[in-house]
Formats: sequence, structure tokens, C-alpha cells
Amino acid sequence: MGASANDTRYAISAGQVRAARALIGWTRDQLAVASEVPMRTLARLETGDGTPQRRTLAAIRAALEAAGVEFIAENGGGAGVRLRKGAV
Repeated sequence: MGASANDTRYAISAGQVRAARALIGWTRDQLAVASEVPMRTLARLETGDGTPQRRTLAAIRAALEAAGVEFIAENGGGAGVRLRKGAV
């Protein structure tokens, strides 16, 4: 899932999405509803099948962030996720 320099704020990996859902206890169905992204699209993203559009990644990221997830950028230690302080 590569991203150009202009897309880095949306760049999230399949592993980050799966981990974020696990942190907040969401099913794929719940994320589909919250992000308004079709279940099939989420399944494809989480298995690394295809390249999602920027707006799809932005919707998923926004839904997860609204639920208290923070995305951690690649900074030498690997990209990841965590719960925002005081969330959930």
C-alpha cells in the first residue's frame, strides 16, 4: 500500500486497520457502518488485496480516530496504532 508524498496523511496499512479495530473492539461490520465503506472494500483492504482509493482510506481513518484510535507513523520503529489518552 504505497503512498505518494501528498497522500501520507491517509496512508494506513492493513495491519493498522486490523489492530485499530481490535483495540476498540469493533467488528468489520461496525467499521463499515462508521466509515460508510462497504464491507467488501474493508475485507479487501484488510487482506491487502488491491489499492484502496485515498477517500476510502480517509473515511476509515476518520471513523477509527473518532473512536479514539491514534495512528503512529513509521518512524524507525514501525507504523502502529494506539488508543488516545482517555479514550474508550
